[in-house]
Order: sequence, then C-alpha cells, then structure tokens
Amino acid sequence: MSNPYQADLELAVRAARAAGESIMRAFRVEQEVRFKSADQPVTEADLAADRILHRILLGERPDYGWLSEETADSPERLKRQRLWVVDPIDGTNSFVAGRPEFAVCVGLVDGGRAVAGVVHNPVTGEMFSAVEGGGAFCDGEPIRVSEVDADGTPRIVASRWEMKRGEFDAFHGAWSVEPLGSTAYKMCRVAQGGAEAFVSRGPKAEWDVAAAVVIVQEAGGRATLLDGSAARFNQPEPTWRGIAASNGRVHDELLRLSHAPHPSS
Repeated sequence: MSNPYQADLELAVRAARAAGESIMRAFRVEQEVRFKSADQPVTEADLAADRILHRILLGERPDYGWLSEETADSPERLKRQRLWVVDPIDGTNSFVAGRPEFAVCVGLVDGGRAVAGVVHNPVTGEMFSAVEGGGAFCDGEPIRVSEVDADGTPRIVASRWEMKRGEFDAFHGAWSVEPLGSTAYKMCRVAQGGAEAFVSRGPKAEWDVAAAVVIVQEAGGRATLLDGSAARFNQPEPTWRGIAASNGRVHDELLRLSHAPHPSS
C-alpha cells in the first residue's frame, strides 16, 4: 500500500532543491542584511527562496495551508487540514557568516501532526527526508539514530550563541558539546547518528522544527518540547519555548539537564 504522503514528499524535495539553487547563487556574495529583531537577520536570499517554495508547493497543492517564517501569517491557515510549514533558510546567521550550516526546511502537517519533512543543505548537497511510516533518509540512503546511551559520553549539537551564554555548562564533563548552525540541521545530525542529542531552551517556531521532527522520529529518535510532550502544529500561536531531540536513549537525561539553572535563568 502506497504512503498517502509520498507524493507530497517528492514535491517537497523538488521545491527544496529549487530554493537551494537560488540560495547558492547568493552564498558568500555580499548582500544587504536586515534584522527583524536583534538576532533575527533576513536577506534577499531568504525572501527569494520563500517565493520559490510558495510558487512550487501551493502551485501544485492550492488547497493546502501555508506557514512560513518569511510570509505574513494569516488565520486562514487554521481552517486547512493540511499545511505546508517552511523556513526558506533555517540558520540565516550561518548563511550570512558564510558557514555551510543552514538548510531549506519544508514540513507537511496534517491535522496538527507533522507527517512529512525535507531538510536540505544546499552547500553540502545533503537532502534529508522522511514521511510518517516510511523511514528516514539522507540522499536516498536510510539513516538511523545512534545507540549511545547516557553513560557513553553522548554528543550534543548546540547553538554557538547558547553555548556562549553558558546554557550548556550543565552538560560539560559527561557530554561532548559541539557547535552547529540551524535548528533543523542539528536535529538531522541526530537523526543520522552523528550526535545523540540537540536541545534549545530559546523560543522556537513551527517552521524551525516541523520538517526535522518527522525525520528524527522516523530515524528511531525522539523529538519533544522541554516538558516531554509532543509538539502540535498549525496552532494559532506557532511558537514554543524550547525543543529537544535525541536518539531516545538519552532523552530523559537530556530533559533533566535542560532544566538545570543557567546564567539567563
């Protein structure tokens, strides 16, 4: 029996690849950087990629809803059963800095549940993908989370900014903390077994994680809010405080350490 979301996944891959080609024409090319807030840059590359995703995805699925970091939100999306949730460049800070640690993210939500996801790093060419019930893949090859547990020096990928703020001090010693850009790209690193965990206590939006949640789960891992509950999508307010992803074996300890006091508490 074919997967009901397989055709959507294939469309998402095509859209992400097209957006990635556009982004690469601007990578490491001097351009204007504007700031939506103190730590939220936006470039013309973000906006151009958003237009490409919108044209391809809604062009073939006009009855689906739309939620994007770079498009003004509309309550109309709440009426739709299926919803595209996209981030044209997740990790714009890395893009601006010329680091190959950002990604095009395309997630599909059905009835509040993330059911398909594509995370594409256009610099490395990596194309992570997953559909509910169909497994997780990178460049067409199956991926799986690692089997390291909390007693085995687990690796955690983290935001450079949060590391500088001391938010990972509680992990030092027993865990190896490694910097990496893009929330979704970090989650995919966990899904492919290149790290055991990722966590962020800062604000996160649906477009940051919708695509990657499916990939982590289909790779055998766990992705939750910091209280351990599952993320629900297409909510009126599409943001949460924090997200965690792991191979499952270290998840309880990850959540415990994430609630340890840190300098910004």
